[in-house]
Amino acid sequence: MEVIGSMQDKKAKIVKMTEEHLDMDALREAGRILKSGGLVAFPTETVYGLGGNALDPEASKKIYAAKGRPSDNPLIVHIADLDHLFPLIQEFPEGARNLAARYWPGPLTMIFRKTDLVPYETTGGLDTVAVRFPDNAIAREMIRQGGGYVAAPSANTSGRPSPTLAKHVEEDLGDKIDMIIDGGQVQIGLESTIVDFSESHPVILRPGFLNQEMLGEIIGDVSVDPGIMSENVHVRPKAPGMRYKHYAPKADLAIVEGEPDAVFQRIRELTGQKLQEGFKVGIICTEESRTQYTQGDIRCIGSRSDDRTIAHHLYEILRDFDEDGVDYIYTESFETPRMGQAIMNRLIKAAGHEVIRA
Repeated sequence: MEVIGSMQDKKAKIVKMTEEHLDMDALREAGRILKSGGLVAFPTETVYGLGGNALDPEASKKIYAAKGRPSDNPLIVHIADLDHLFPLIQEFPEGARNLAARYWPGPLTMIFRKTDLVPYETTGGLDTVAVRFPDNAIAREMIRQGGGYVAAPSANTSGRPSPTLAKHVEEDLGDKIDMIIDGGQVQIGLESTIVDFSESHPVILRPGFLNQEMLGEIIGDVSVDPGIMSENVHVRPKAPGMRYKHYAPKADLAIVEGEPDAVFQRIRELTGQKLQEGFKVGIICTEESRTQYTQGDIRCIGSRSDDRTIAHHLYEILRDFDEDGVDYIYTESFETPRMGQAIMNRLIKAAGHEVIRA
C-alpha cells in the first residue's frame, strides 16, 4: 500500500452510518485497510479517533506523520473485547479491574506495564501502554474487523482542537488517510479520563468525563498529577496531552478569570480595545452571561448548571472561530463542579497557559 504521508492527490473515502444501523460492508472495508497498514478515522463517545493497527510499528509511524505529532507522545490502544486486554499488559491491578467492571466500555483509559506484544512505536518509547474500551458500537465493530487492536489518538492535526464531527476530520486529515467513518456528532466532546496503574498508586494523568470523585468511589484514594494544569517541557509525557500545546484554535486565546462581574467587565474592555485596533474578536460565554456582551463574535458554549454542555461544545466552538477568521478569543473560566477540571485542562492548554486575572 502507498505510504499515507505522501498521498497528495488522494482523498479519504467517507462513509456514513449510525450506531443503530451499522454498515457492515463499510466496516469490513475499514478492517481491511487497518490490517494492511492504512489509517481510518472513526467516531467514539468522546471525540473522533485516527485509527491504525496498534501492533504494527509502521502503522503507528503513519499516525504520527499524518497528525504531525511528536513521536514521544504515546498513542492509546483501543480494544473491543475485555479478553483482548490481557495479552497487552503484565498485570491487571485490583483497582483497574474494579474500574473496568464499572466504566468499561466507556470514556476511561488506563495505563499498565506493557508486554512485548506492543511495539515501542505505539507507546512513544515507553514501557507502559494506555488502553481504552470505547462505548460506541461503530468503533467497537471497526476494531474487531481490524484485528482487535487499534491505536488511535484524536483525528486532528496535532495541536488543533479535537474533532467532534466528521467534517473536522476531513478538514485536517482528508488528504492524508484512507477512510473517514461519519457517525455524526460525538456524545461527550472531551477526550477520555486517563488513570495510570503502572506504579503502586493510581494517578489521574488526564481529567475527563469521569472525575476524581467518581473514580474514588470505586477504587478509594486516587491522586491527580499536578502536571495536568501546568506546562513542564522537561517531563517526558506518559499520556497524551501532558506536555505539548493542544486543542488550540488559530486565534490568540486567553482565559479571563476572577469574580464574575470583574470578568465580564475585563472581557468587554479587552474586546473593545482589539476591535478599535481593527481586529476580529470572539467571546466564549454561557447562557447565564450572554447578556453581558454586546460586541464581538459572541458564542454561547452551554450552561453552568449543566457543565456537560460546556464540554460538549468546546472544541466545536473553537473550530467555528477558526472558520470565522477571528484574531483574538476571550473566554470566561469554567471552574464547575462536575467537569470543570477537564474543561479547564483543555482550555489552559489551548490558550498556551495565557490566563488574565480580572
